[in-house]
This record gives sequence, structure tokens and C-alpha cells, in this order.
Amino acid sequence: MNKITLIIRREYLTRVRKKSFIIMTLLTPFLFALIFIIPALVMNNQDKDFKKIAVIEDGSDLFTNVIPNTKDTEFDYLSGVKLNDIKNTFASQGYYGVLYISPQIVTTPDAVQLISMKQPPIGLLDHISGSLEKEIEKQKLLAYNIENLDEILRSINTSVRIQTIKMDETGSARETSTGISMALAYIGGFLMYMLVFMFGSMVMRGVIEEKTSRIVEVIISSVKPVQLMMGKIIGVALVGLTQFALWIVLTLALVTVVKTNMLPEGAMEQLQHIPQSFAEADQGMTAMDAPAITDAQLTEFQKIFAGALNQPWGLIILSFVFYFITGYLLYASLFAAIGSAVDNETETQQFMLPVTIPILLGLFVAMGTMQNPESSLSFWFSIIPLTSPIVMMARIPFDVHGWEIALSMGLMLLTIIGTVWMAAKIYRTGILMYGKKSSYKELWKWLTYKG
Repeated sequence: MNKITLIIRREYLTRVRKKSFIIMTLLTPFLFALIFIIPALVMNNQDKDFKKIAVIEDGSDLFTNVIPNTKDTEFDYLSGVKLNDIKNTFASQGYYGVLYISPQIVTTPDAVQLISMKQPPIGLLDHISGSLEKEIEKQKLLAYNIENLDEILRSINTSVRIQTIKMDETGSARETSTGISMALAYIGGFLMYMLVFMFGSMVMRGVIEEKTSRIVEVIISSVKPVQLMMGKIIGVALVGLTQFALWIVLTLALVTVVKTNMLPEGAMEQLQHIPQSFAEADQGMTAMDAPAITDAQLTEFQKIFAGALNQPWGLIILSFVFYFITGYLLYASLFAAIGSAVDNETETQQFMLPVTIPILLGLFVAMGTMQNPESSLSFWFSIIPLTSPIVMMARIPFDVHGWEIALSMGLMLLTIIGTVWMAAKIYRTGILMYGKKSSYKELWKWLTYKG
């Protein structure tokens, strides 16, 4: 055991002292933050160049002044002008493009053309189509001779926001967010895939490097091959856990800073004010009893941020740590066996496919799990050990039953024991094998060798 400890210490210290480890540990929380911040910045800071669009109707004025101007776009309705008269000269006249509305638009949805020198943004197209659709619907309703139609349309214009409340067996309730759960499912599944594959491959490359440089021959003279393999696997696992723990600490620090500077005082308490049971609700205790937070005090982004904090982070973090450790041990042992069976990374290709296919399948199913976490496919892939680390992490934000998590974890532990045992049998023979190209038949012989 003392020898394994020495190997673990060597593997751990060698890697955590590298500049690449320190840089990635510090930068990764900011990189993940940028993944969410940059798309929002891009959406909110798109090209704001002012656009002037000429609007031409062919023999009709039904849609004159129907499309409202925006702060970035002005619609200039031209009368007595044909499309061919301006089609080739609109740019020189200062127009961004020409919007041609055909009389057949009522019966033919494609009877509208926007001619421009650049690809128009999707927001502009949605604004035009939405305005025209409302006007066409209004014109069709006018055909029924309804009095005060404009007033009626204004009065029935309604927006609905569904508030999702999750009840548990004890009757307590908490507000949830499907969008946030989907985001956590994506992050959890993809991060698990990336870390398991990255650190597992690190073990394989380390084995190949030591085997190629013949350092392993010196090490094997002092320790058993199985001890060397387990020391290397556990050492790299501790590196991963150290990095993950630092990520959590840095991320929590960033969250605290954002929470302190972006949420109004008392906002979190009010947003999390949900009836604790139906009994309280019957007594008149409802979420509406809490003091209202106006839109000026709390923006939509702040509501989303506050809702994200109202997630079962304890279960998510503990599950992530468990599945990272077990998933890593499962695949790292396979990667170590592959590394011991080859002389260079080029030869690993023939053995990598059976190992990478389950990881990729798990990632693909995890992406679908965000849409339907209770499907039979998602359930079985979250139970099967080769894919459960990725798929289960995508299901947990949607409140998985405790027995499903327990079954998945139990099968993972049993599978790890068998996988490590098989990998050790291959490793002890392959680590000292040079110059001979291995095959699956050769691996089977090493696996069944009883010496």
C-alpha cells in the first residue's frame, strides 16, 4: 500500500505543478461564464446600423404604414414606384433593401420579398412577418363586419407566463424553471463527458509515455504492475477532483459577486417565497402575500439568475462528484489497459472505438434527455454503467426518483470492480510487451491467462 501511495503522490504532484494545470484551473470558471455571457452580449449588441427599407405594394395600399418603425429600422412606403424601377438602384438611394408586397399575400404566404445587399437579421424578418400577419388577420376579421374590432383586439391581447411549482411527498413546494433545468442538464452531461474523456485519455498517454521511454521497466522492478496502474489512475483522479473543487470555489465566488451586485436587497427571499404546503395555501398563505418586486427592481435576467439559485445544488454537486469518480475509474482503467497494449498512440485507434462509442452514445442521449427526461431510452441509459455518468447528470436537474439514482450508483460500483480486475490482467502483461502489435485475440489471451 505504501508503494501505491508513493505512485499516487508522484502522479499528483507532477501534474498539479504544471503551468497548464494552474492556468486552466483559474481560467475555466471564467470560460464557462463567458459561454453564457457572450451569447447574451451578442444578442443584445448586434449590429445596430440604422436601416431604411423601401416598401412597395403592387397595385394596393392595404399595408401602408402597417409595419411600425423601430429604433433601428425605418420603413419608407413608396407610391407610384414599380419594383423594377428601384430594384437595381436602391443601395445608391440610401436604402438597406426593398420590401415588395404582392396582392397575393392574403392567399400565398410567400408573396413577400425582401431584396437587400446583405443577409437580413432574423429579428428584422420576424418583425416584418409578424406585422403583416396581424394586419391580414385583422382584414379577414373585418370581413365579418364586427363593430369596434380595434378595441376588441386590444382588449384580448394577452400574454401568459407559466410558473412551475414542484411538489414533493411531504407537501412542500418550490418554484422551478424548465429552462434552467435544461441548461443544467446540458452543462452536467457535456462536462461529465469532457472530464471523463480528458482525464481518462491522460492516463493512457501517461502509460504509453512511460512504456515508450522504458521508464516502466525500472518502476516495475520495485512495484507490481497492478500497483502501478492503480497508483496512476488514483493519482490522476485526485488531480481531477482538485481541479473540480477549485472550480466550485471560484464559481461560487463569482456567483456571490454577481448576486451581490445585480440582485436588489431582499429579492432572493421574495422570489423563493413559496407555500410550504397546501395546508398553508388553504389558510391564505400564497406567494402573492410576499411584497411584489417591480420590473424596475428586478429585470428578467435577474429573475432567471435568482431561479438558478433555487435548484437542488447539493444533490447536483454530490452526484457529479460520485459519477465523475466512478465514471473516471471505469474508463481510466480501460484507457490504461489500452495504453499498456500498444507502443504508441497511433496503435490505439483499433482499441479506442469500443470505448468511445458508449461515451458518445451517452452524450447524444443526454442531449435528448433535456427534452424528455422520463423517456425509457433516457432511463435505461442512465442505469447502464457505461453511459450512466453522462445521462444521469442530464436527468438529475429534472428531479429523478431516489431509487433510480441508487440503482445506477450501485451498478456503477459493481461494474468498476469487474472493469478494474480485467484491466489489471491486461495491464500486467501488456506493460512489458514491446515490438509486437497487439490484437483483440492477444488481449483475450492476456485476460484469460491464469499465471
